[in-house]
Amino acid sequence: MLGVSPNTLRSWERRYGFPRPRRSPGGHRQYALAEIESLRSTLAETHNVSSAIAVARQRGEGPSSGSRLAAAFAAFDEEKANGLLEESLALRSIERTIEEVLLEGVRAHADASTPTPEYEFGWRYATGWLSALKRLSPPATRAAGVLVLDASGPREIDTLYAQALELVLRRAGVRTLCLSAVINPTRLARALPALDPSAVVVAGRGISLDAFGRLVYSIRTVAQGAVIYDFRGAVPNTGASTVRRLGRTPVAARDALLGRLDEAATARSRTPAHAFPALRAR
Repeated sequence: MLGVSPNTLRSWERRYGFPRPRRSPGGHRQYALAEIESLRSTLAETHNVSSAIAVARQRGEGPSSGSRLAAAFAAFDEEKANGLLEESLALRSIERTIEEVLLEGVRAHADASTPTPEYEFGWRYATGWLSALKRLSPPATRAAGVLVLDASGPREIDTLYAQALELVLRRAGVRTLCLSAVINPTRLARALPALDPSAVVVAGRGISLDAFGRLVYSIRTVAQGAVIYDFRGAVPNTGASTVRRLGRTPVAARDALLGRLDEAATARSRTPAHAFPALRAR
């Protein structure tokens, strides 16, 4: 069950005192199934023997997970949710905690047909948690700016994915600005010079093609070189669209976006000076 040899299991028993078996009349070790299943789960999550054993022995439930966080949301237990996320951060990065625990915990209660109090409690909790981490993000270290346009509806799960994407981009040193896609395009253009975005990411699915076209036109009148990206199917794929698609998770989208921004920066740095038209003084 654990994928290790009997000798390895015995060495863990001697070194860590876990799992602790009972002895059969013939002297054979007999392990409790719950302990072995807990240890198997913690090993899969932590990939570290001492951490896995510590969590399995102390908690008896394995490391924090999306399902355990969903249970805390179902009980409307904010203190339990705080403890699970703190436990996860001791074992995982912030990015993995967001994807594997926080978002999964909220998604477990998502119901497209009708909102539930459990989902709204989890959604509001996640919004506050992501906002708090965003305020603690380090200063930007990259020249590129990214505008995230959230086209999701009230309390939709895609809103959390847009927030999570902005957070992981900030943690990667990117200057970001997240705004609603329903802002009047003319007024949106007033905000763009402050960011001068190299990329615009549209998230959520609450925007029509006509409204999207007006947004893109308005953006490109100010930020002509900005490349438009889609996150999680925000823009319908008509086959003729030039919008570039990112991954469906915040980290995958961040990695794809940073790769393209770096490629563009490298291409600009290699462009010879004579490729640009000369400017005449007047």
